[in-house]
Amino acid sequence: MIADQVAAPAPLQPGTLRIVPLGGLGEVGRNMTVFEFDGKLLVVDCGVLFPEENQPGVDLILPDFEPIRDRLDDIVAVVLTHGHEDHIGAVPYLLKLKGDIPLIGSGLTLALVEAKLKEHRIKPCTLTVSEGQRERVGPFDLEFVSVNHSIPDALAVAIRTPAGLVLATGDFKMDQLPLDGRLTDLRAFARLGEEGVDLFMVDSTNADVPGFTALERSIGPVLDQVIGKAPRRVIVASFSSHVHRVQQVIDAAHAHGRRVAFLGRSMVRNMTIAEQLGYLHVPEGVLIDYKKAKDLPDDRIVYMSTGSQGEPMAVLSRMANLDHAIEPGPGDTVILASSLIPGNENAVYRVIDGLTKLGATVVHKGNAKVHVSGHAAAGELLYCYNIVQPRNVMPIHGEHRHLRANAQLAQDTGVPAERTILGENGTVVDLRDGVARVAGQLDIGFVYVDGSTVGEITDADLKDRRILGEEGFISVIVVVDSATGKIISGPEVHARGFAEDAAVFEDVKPKIAAALAEAAHSGVRDPHALSQVVRRTIGRWVNQSLRRRPMIVPLVIEA
Repeated sequence: MIADQVAAPAPLQPGTLRIVPLGGLGEVGRNMTVFEFDGKLLVVDCGVLFPEENQPGVDLILPDFEPIRDRLDDIVAVVLTHGHEDHIGAVPYLLKLKGDIPLIGSGLTLALVEAKLKEHRIKPCTLTVSEGQRERVGPFDLEFVSVNHSIPDALAVAIRTPAGLVLATGDFKMDQLPLDGRLTDLRAFARLGEEGVDLFMVDSTNADVPGFTALERSIGPVLDQVIGKAPRRVIVASFSSHVHRVQQVIDAAHAHGRRVAFLGRSMVRNMTIAEQLGYLHVPEGVLIDYKKAKDLPDDRIVYMSTGSQGEPMAVLSRMANLDHAIEPGPGDTVILASSLIPGNENAVYRVIDGLTKLGATVVHKGNAKVHVSGHAAAGELLYCYNIVQPRNVMPIHGEHRHLRANAQLAQDTGVPAERTILGENGTVVDLRDGVARVAGQLDIGFVYVDGSTVGEITDADLKDRRILGEEGFISVIVVVDSATGKIISGPEVHARGFAEDAAVFEDVKPKIAAALAEAAHSGVRDPHALSQVVRRTIGRWVNQSLRRRPMIVPLVIEA
């Protein structure tokens, strides 16, 4: 079942569970789903999406809170499946709307959220849960299930209501030899399947990847070999919450007599929390402050940094631009120990090129096995479908190709096509009597965080920024007589972002003057109307003569 051009949903009927994803469908990020039953709302995850190149100046993209903005008092809790930014990063922005919404999650997840909220001066109301635990919040009976992912303490959540049982996996994979010994609890999945899962909401990120995701521990020997052979400094870039990867780097560094320095505020914060809670094990004397690390010999240090996605302000990008105290050079080894989030490819390759140009050896997923995914591949998903045997399936967390591939896997295991919902952000799904159906579609937009502003930047603003960056800027100033409309001064043309000499605009000035004279002869006196005459005249000329479509700002002043 494909949600396409569906009308706005009808009022929710008694005894029906409504599910509305506000982010995470058709994209890898800003995961957030709202469940409604008996007038109460349960939110699962509240993450951010990182901007792409065509969104200049944007820091973060949030889920669209508009559908629940007037119903914040109805939210009984926010359940957080794990501590990655694309699942927890938007929590501060939601709690700024209503600060006492309870947060439910595992110990590490809540610790990471609380540290983030502290920066926003928000003290949350939290409930720590663990696998096997059941909690009732409002009309929702929640059961938490252990799942394996690229961050410790990840949980799936089973949501029971009189309308049916929903199992949402969060992000997961089925690593059979996990570093922390914490398996995805397939026995719990099977038990829930025997009870009857009415809707299975499944991570789709690797649904189009055949086979099984490689073991996390397969990375350790590769990191050990690369670090062991490195002649000078080693810089490893990873997600700031990837505790398992940091543990492997620490182990390899320790084995080769190197010390480790964390770079980047989020890396320092998250790893300090992980060590305090016992999720990260650091041998005594291995960690060193990066300022003191500069005094060590080059072959005795490993820097663990942020910036594996090419983020402009992250540590690795600043290193590549020689805008950081640590400047990579010949003999240094840089390891990008992460996957590429869709949309970040160009930014990452620019960083790789920049580091290579400086003389560093760059090791990444394309030339060495320095990363494995945290998401289940097609073979693992097939196992899950066969174990759970759900009545209805709704793929989540992924771009459209991932969602479609996941839906096909469900159908291959026997889930009828009409019981497989391919939704998008804002698709309204109603569950009742074992049947899930698309009940409508909400208009869901992007909410941009730009510096200190939230939601003020629009798509039109981003279009203007792209035009400024790609096509240039022209301003035209003309002073006219308020009585006659005749030109007193100008037109003055100022251009930025043009390779041509400023003299080229001398050709268009008579055309502007003639157009204004014609408008004045027709009785046009309004400055705004005259500005539009100027805009059309110079815009047409620039397009025809220079093949450009710049931003044009005309200013007509009456005197």
